[in-house]
Amino acid sequence: MAKIEGTCDRKFERVQKVFAQAFDDAKEVGAAVAVTIDGKPVLDIWGGHTDKAKTKPWTRDTIVNVYSTTKGLTAICAHRLVDQGLLDLDAPVASYWPEFAQAGKAKLPVRYLLSHQAGLPAVRKPLQPDDLFNWDTMCSALAETEPWWTPGAKHGYHAITYGWLVGEVIRRITGKSPGTYLRDELAAPLGLDFHIGLDAKHDGRVAEMIAAPPPAPGQPNLFEETVKNPESMVAKALNNPPMMLSPGLVNTRKWRACELPAANGHTNARSLARVYGAVSRGGEVDGYRVLTPASIARGYTEQARGPDAVLQLSTRFGLGFMLSQPGASLGPNPRAFGHPGAGGSLGFADPDARVGFGYVMNKMESGILIDPRVSALIDAVYASL
Repeated sequence: MAKIEGTCDRKFERVQKVFAQAFDDAKEVGAAVAVTIDGKPVLDIWGGHTDKAKTKPWTRDTIVNVYSTTKGLTAICAHRLVDQGLLDLDAPVASYWPEFAQAGKAKLPVRYLLSHQAGLPAVRKPLQPDDLFNWDTMCSALAETEPWWTPGAKHGYHAITYGWLVGEVIRRITGKSPGTYLRDELAAPLGLDFHIGLDAKHDGRVAEMIAAPPPAPGQPNLFEETVKNPESMVAKALNNPPMMLSPGLVNTRKWRACELPAANGHTNARSLARVYGAVSRGGEVDGYRVLTPASIARGYTEQARGPDAVLQLSTRFGLGFMLSQPGASLGPNPRAFGHPGAGGSLGFADPDARVGFGYVMNKMESGILIDPRVSALIDAVYASL
C-alpha cells in the first residue's frame, strides 16, 4: 500500500483508502486531497512524488499548477467586487473597460464573461508566442476582437481568455492585478497557499507537471482540431498565442511568474478545501467573509448548459463556476459548484452538505471535465457523511 501522509478523521478513512489505491494502481505520481465539513478540516492527505522520476517526495508544503481550477478563485474575486458594490454584473464591460466597446461589444454585460457566453474564447488575429505573457497585449487584442457568436446566444468555454477578460475588469476596478487582489483579499486573510503569479522563491516546492497521454480513440480530441483546422475558433482558443500548447511550458519560470487567472494558479488541496469550505457554509469562516449568500447563489444558479461551442461536448455553468451534469458530477447535491482543471485537479463547494473539497495532482490525464480519480474520491467522501 502506498505511503499516505497527513491527517484523516476516522470517519473518512475510506477516502484515504481510495486515494492510496490510485497510487497502487499507478494512476498517480504525486497528489493531495483535502475536505472540510462546515469549515472544519476532516481530511488533509498527500502522497507520492513531485517529479516523474520519483526522486522527490510530495510533502505538506508542495504546491502545483492547477490550470482551470484557477478560474473558480478568479470568479470568487469578481463576486467579492459585486458584494462590495463595485461591480454590476449586468453593466456593460465597457463601463469599466472603455476600450472593450470596440467591434460591437459596447453593450456586452459583465455576466457573459463569467458564464462563457461572451463569444470571445479566442483572439482572431495571429499573435506572437510571447504575447501570452504580456497582459496589456492580450487585453488589447481581446478588446478589439469581434465576438465569434452573438453574445448570450450560446456558450463556449473561454479556456484561457476568461482570465484576461474577468481579470482586466478586476484590475480596472481595483487598480490591482488579479493575482495581487487574490493575495490581499483571499490568500492572506484565509492563510491560503494560492498564487496567480508565483514568486521564484517558491520554485523548490512546486511539483513537476507530467503531460497527459493522447486521448483514447473515440474520446474528444481538441488538439487534433488545432492541427486540422488551425484557423478555426477552437484552434485559436487553444493555440493563439501559439505558445499555449508548448510541451513543458507549465514547468518553466516564465509560466509560473506571469498572471494567467484562467490557468496558472499554483496551490494545494488544503487551500482549495478551505476557500470552498467557507463558501459551502454561507460564505464565512473563522470570522472572515469570503462571499455573501447572494453571491454564492449566483455561483450555483445555472446560466448556460448544453453543447459547448469550444469543448464540443455538453457543459453547464453558473457565473464563473462549473456545475454538475450527467457524467461530470460534483457529488449528489444539486447546488454544488466549483471548477476542474486540465489533467484532473478540482475544487468545489457543496452548500447542502457544507462540504469544501480540493484535489491536486501532477500526473495529468486526457479527459475533459471531471477526472475518474477525483470522481472516486468524491463518491468516497459522500459515502462517509
